[in-house]
Amino acid sequence: MANLLDYLDWRGDLTLEQASFNEVDNLILAELSFVDFTGIVPPPGKGDSVPLHQAAEAFFETIPAGETIDMGVLVPAAIPDMLRKMAASRRFRDMKLNCFVSWLDTEKAEQFAALTIETGDGLLYLSFRGTDDTLAGWKEDFLLACLPEIPAQKMAVQYVRDVARQYPRRRLRLGGHSKGGNLAVYAGVYAPDSVQKRVHAIWSNDGPGFHDDLLDLPEHQRVADRIVSIVPKSSVVGMLLEHEEDYVVVDSSQQGLMQHDGFSWEVLGDHFVKLRSVTRQGRLNDLTLKEWVHNMPLEQREKFVDGLFTVLSASGAVTLTDLKEESLKAAGAMVRAMKDMEKDTRDALIYAVRLLFRCNAKVLLEEWQQDYEKKPRKKWSRKKEEPAP
Repeated sequence: MANLLDYLDWRGDLTLEQASFNEVDNLILAELSFVDFTGIVPPPGKGDSVPLHQAAEAFFETIPAGETIDMGVLVPAAIPDMLRKMAASRRFRDMKLNCFVSWLDTEKAEQFAALTIETGDGLLYLSFRGTDDTLAGWKEDFLLACLPEIPAQKMAVQYVRDVARQYPRRRLRLGGHSKGGNLAVYAGVYAPDSVQKRVHAIWSNDGPGFHDDLLDLPEHQRVADRIVSIVPKSSVVGMLLEHEEDYVVVDSSQQGLMQHDGFSWEVLGDHFVKLRSVTRQGRLNDLTLKEWVHNMPLEQREKFVDGLFTVLSASGAVTLTDLKEESLKAAGAMVRAMKDMEKDTRDALIYAVRLLFRCNAKVLLEEWQQDYEKKPRKKWSRKKEEPAP
């Protein structure tokens, strides 16, 4: 089935004047912030916008000839190909990029990056990068279950303020994939009232949810009808914590956790292939993970997160790629680190891994059979479209 790259081949020759902004454009721009535009696209208030095709050319010039661009273990490897196709397309090539920021503090477990795109239809798309290859970024994700606010969320709110100040009369789309989707919603909820009024749409592409209290806030209610949540059929990441129930479910060419990869989401024309609901595996993941998180006291959750990343970084690894490349060294260091932990933290780590793998393995064969016997699907009636400009 077709994906984002096929969409760029099919519809890349159509400008936004010919075919208006859609949900697939949203995911493409959400993935764009994974590109490292440091030194190419200026930070907020520090320079003029750069046409996308020029930024792409400058980015590829930084890559030695013949060298493969390593995006990391879990960041889609197709992103450089996507950028090339965007730069060659009428639809994206002349979009302008500005306000690129990238922050990483491994000691404090802080990871944040964002990019603003002038889409050419009078609006901006503020793209918040999802979790990258760094262990700091992944630890920050896990802290979502422990803390009322993580550093990246606070940075996202400030980023929206800065961009809104730089572009005082533009309407805003906020969006991101994975943690980036969570940041987009959080920034939209906590933006000043004057900025909230300028928010046209908020796109969360398989982004983790929030604690119950955020969904009940008046600030959330003011933007709730502009939030579009999209999840794949067996979503794990997007089902973490609580989320807007009116979400769109899309088909994926992958299985299990790998459906988190936005390049596996199936595309037909100018939209994703929709399903009526998440699969049985997705519902099981949702219930199992929520039950486990809610049953663990807050203090134990924090110990669990600290313990997990103490184990993962015991070998000196900074990224998931480091762990993969030094797997034998890392394994020995992790075993030693786990032996030194308190018994309740060690037991929680072991239980969590077993829980997730048992949950996925139990239903995986059933899902393969369902996919094999797949019948044509009707468009889901609860789909939420982006509001009209």
